Amino acid sequence: MPPVSVLLVIDMQNAAMAIAHRAADTVSVIAGLRERALAEGVSVVLVQDQGEGLEPGTDGWRIVDELAATAAESVVPKTSPDSFLGTGLDAILKAVGATEVVVTGFATEVCVDTTARQALSHGYDVVLVADGHTTSVRDGPEAYAPPDRSIAHHNEIFRNIRFPGRRVRVLPAAEVDFSLTP
Repeated sequence: MPPVSVLLVIDMQNAAMAIAHRAADTVSVIAGLRERALAEGVSVVLVQDQGEGLEPGTDGWRIVDELAATAAESVVPKTSPDSFLGTGLDAILKAVGATEVVVTGFATEVCVDTTARQALSHGYDVVLVADGHTTSVRDGPEAYAPPDRSIAHHNEIFRNIRFPGRRVRVLPAAEVDFSLTP
């Protein structure tokens, strides 16, 4: 039976993209995936972080123009790296019969990683879009890995993660096939 996929777009907000590595490329990849998902009737859920520095209604809090929600898409506000914690995300996914989430967004090692792992714990298969997530630019010596290495590292972790009864794949956007969703 083919999966029922939902495209998750995590924290693609103006403030995040102002500090993001490969921001324009990542937005473009996600916009292309979104267009393909909508053309196939696949649900798109945008997750929007809020809190200190991301107050609702401010420019930094807004989702980037290229990905701003349409009337057909759900927007889930969150206040932690876990897009499921204290939100309606799981109910939205259940309402559309989702069996798989296609994960994209910002930031690779925080919200993207946490949400993808929580999706597995909530019973969903996961596709991490290898070129559809990014992290912050890092100019100086820090404890964090450089952005390209962090992205590659997380892609490799998800290529090798094992979770009982769940399927985990890491695919470039070009290989994500929404036509398989019923």
